[in-house]
Amino acid sequence: ALALKGIDYETIPVNLIKDQGQQFSEEFQALNPMKQVPALKIDGITISQSLAIIEFLEETRPTPRLLPKDPKKRAQVRMISDTIASGIQPLQNLSVLKQVGQENQLAWAQKVIHTGFNALEQILRNTAGKYCVGDEVSMADLCLVPQVANAERFKVDLTPYPTISRINKTL
Repeated sequence: ALALKGIDYETIPVNLIKDQGQQFSEEFQALNPMKQVPALKIDGITISQSLAIIEFLEETRPTPRLLPKDPKKRAQVRMISDTIASGIQPLQNLSVLKQVGQENQLAWAQKVIHTGFNALEQILRNTAGKYCVGDEVSMADLCLVPQVANAERFKVDLTPYPTISRINKTL
């Protein structure tokens, strides 16, 4: 979102594994008490959670648009973004994977992704153009790409998801 909107920024990596998770450091907890990435310092405030960050950027720097003007398309973008950011991605976070146990992590992550992608593929059949909703990059696309990367990380076969795969390749 920052790059698409032409906003200069400095990335400060937070390694989720090194040093037993740098997100647990006192310094990072001061930025985000949930001990999760991302966190963005901008305009004198710190914002955590991807969708909140993107919405703030959209409201304060409206061009290029990441949410369509049309209320129905905007709702579709938010629905897809929430499906990924709330319904699929958190279930593969390290904190969850630790709870399911080392021996179950791969199967768990694949099941979660397949369940989410089955729903997402069905949604995208009705909303997609070149991208998730129509022919302009939106917040939904910014959520899709990292989730597909996560699917690849967990060796998910993307063959059953031609719309997801096509959009991701385009992006």
